[in-house]
Amino acid sequence: MKRISTPRRSASLSAQLVDSLRSHIETGGWPVGTRIPPEQTLIEELGVGRSTLREALGALVHLGLLEARVGDGTYVRSSSELQSVMVRRASAAQRPDILELRSVLEEYASGAAAVRRSEEELGRLRELLADADTACAGADESAARSVDALFHRAVVRASGNDLLIEVYDYLGTALTSVLGGLPWDTAVAEEHAGLHRRLVDAIEARDQDEAREAAASIVRLTREHEAVTPATAPATPAVPAAAPSAEGER
Repeated sequence: MKRISTPRRSASLSAQLVDSLRSHIETGGWPVGTRIPPEQTLIEELGVGRSTLREALGALVHLGLLEARVGDGTYVRSSSELQSVMVRRASAAQRPDILELRSVLEEYASGAAAVRRSEEELGRLRELLADADTACAGADESAARSVDALFHRAVVRASGNDLLIEVYDYLGTALTSVLGGLPWDTAVAEEHAGLHRRLVDAIEARDQDEAREAAASIVRLTREHEAVTPATAPATPAVPAAAPSAEGER
């Protein structure tokens, strides 16, 4: 019977470098979408050999954190392996499946938020509602989509479920970008805003069932409107956006 090999007592220099660079990316040292420093700069800064650096960078490319572009350098693609895997999978999914997954996550999160939310989190939701009204009044569709994404992430954070928050942050780009391709008219936008106010009212009243129903209605509105005016935009951008930290949204 083949024996299990004895684990090494110390990691190789390249493995240590992978851990160090991964931590640097996860903590925002190199934000998603940015180009990392040139190879020679990193060699001098880190005090490692060229082969060690290339081995470490190659490992991070394989993990999906970095993307090497021929003739252009190496870019940060995602902030963690989990984000890379989940967003890549979501980008290949059918739009109805993305909407269904969003409904499942947001219904549960909204109900939990109604039970667990803090006054600070409730205030944040009210602020985002006001920001959304301002964006809609100014007919700024890009700003409205950004505020919508922040709003739904804030609801999920108010759920108090750390694992759900992490999963939703990594899937947030794929889930909320579905809305970006919808050519909503004024009437639909007003209905959408009304449902968001209904959701926040339910969370404030700690009405778990009403919060879940309001969240489901928001996704249902998106699905129904898409059936009338199908969107042509892709579910996710080529490079996923960084998942914002809890501090970044407050």
